[in-house]
Amino acid sequence: MRVLTALPEAARRAFRARVSGDPTGAPDWVRDIARVGTGPGWFEPDGVVWRVHGDLSTLVGGVAALLGQAAHPLALAGVQRHSAYREDPWKRLAGTARWLVVSTFGSAELAEREAARVRGMHERVRGRARGRAYSASDPALLRWVHLAFTDAFLAAQQAVGQDLTGHFGRGWPDVYVGEWARTARELGATDLPGTTAELAEALAAHRGELAPVPDDLRAFLAAPPGLSPPERVFYRGLSGAAAHLVSPTLAGCAGVPGRGRGGTGQVTATRLQLRGLRLALGSYSPSEQAARWRLGLGPAPAWAADEAA
Repeated sequence: MRVLTALPEAARRAFRARVSGDPTGAPDWVRDIARVGTGPGWFEPDGVVWRVHGDLSTLVGGVAALLGQAAHPLALAGVQRHSAYREDPWKRLAGTARWLVVSTFGSAELAEREAARVRGMHERVRGRARGRAYSASDPALLRWVHLAFTDAFLAAQQAVGQDLTGHFGRGWPDVYVGEWARTARELGATDLPGTTAELAEALAAHRGELAPVPDDLRAFLAAPPGLSPPERVFYRGLSGAAAHLVSPTLAGCAGVPGRGRGGTGQVTATRLQLRGLRLALGSYSPSEQAARWRLGLGPAPAWAADEAA
């Protein structure tokens, strides 16, 4: 813990830059969270969605979500044929992070603008795979991506994130599932689950449509290129825990053990790893800092003070 809390500022900046895709750690879309609009957005400040998406468990949830989503052949085809994730996986990561944090922490105006941008991108993602047409704007495909995402991020929060039960009560997972569904509806998805039980049932109903995730993609997600030696060690902990958090419905296709199949030691080690990183980085991400400043709940971010100067 002492080593992590003593990380130099340069190391903290490097981590923020890796996740955001911007050398400053605060690209324009993060700064817009502070600048665009004045009131709360789609989700209650300091509510369940804020707490889940503001937690470093999202680093694990993201890997688990990608493993699960790739089990659907049409979703996989959309990514493989319309994304440069292999050439620049970190740009892809930053793009996913943008949608997550802007819709979570941005004002209603900014979240709606971001949803329109993503819908426009989806319109261009279409084709055929395995003799079937696919489109990223298809409500059924959007629903699948949302189901796998929600399940993975919820599982990660419960396994390696901060315990939310004391603050929100035992029903907080249902609240998360119900509230986060709003973002999928804004993109065009329909028939979305509102509870954890409904989420599990919805995932199970897709069993007949799923296929094994290609070996090369599983290897890529386990060890993406471009990481420094320390980053590789850190990422190994994330991917190791993620392999034990994928839904049992999807785990076989994803080629991982999944939830309830051991991995207690790995998950515990990753939880401690993230706890140390949280001490090093501070309580709030740059995106949440920007939102708190917009709402008068916190001080100006460092980049705002630099601009004012």
